Amino acid sequence: MTTKRYMAFAALGLALALSACASAGKKDGVAYTTPESDGKILGIFGGGDKAAKQAAYNEQAGIGVNAYLWRASLDTISFMPLISADPWGGVIISDWYANPQKPDERFKTTVYILDARLRADALNVSVYKQVQQGGQWIDADVSQQTQLDIENAILTRARELRLSDVRN
Repeated sequence: MTTKRYMAFAALGLALALSACASAGKKDGVAYTTPESDGKILGIFGGGDKAAKQAAYNEQAGIGVNAYLWRASLDTISFMPLISADPWGGVIISDWYANPQKPDERFKTTVYILDARLRADALNVSVYKQVQQGGQWIDADVSQQTQLDIENAILTRARELRLSDVRN
């Protein structure tokens, strides 16, 4: 009986070791190479040159979303107080904002940046509205056009930021 246990543990260990080897040289499940590696997959102990390693590190250490969309989102909703801004997850959450001319209604936004590319479908904006009735805040419907207008304002600002970088 103990021999069967040892054999089972040995088989399990071998399977785990082989599965670990299968992911060596992969980043996000995709094999990667460098021009200097002549098409060879980089192993778990490195390989390639220091510049390739540094480039891979910088790619992982940088902002996780499109920088133009990120900056444009912050610029567009800058009049609202922020609760949270996560550049790696691509989520910006504002606190409630009440327009001084309409103190009986307030808005809150959540901006999701879904891609590292500057694309219209890489952006999703959720807007929440509350109105004050009898001293309490009650949830109210927000028109789809309001959300689209904010998305369009962010996209327009992102394009402006990108163009200003291209010209410089």
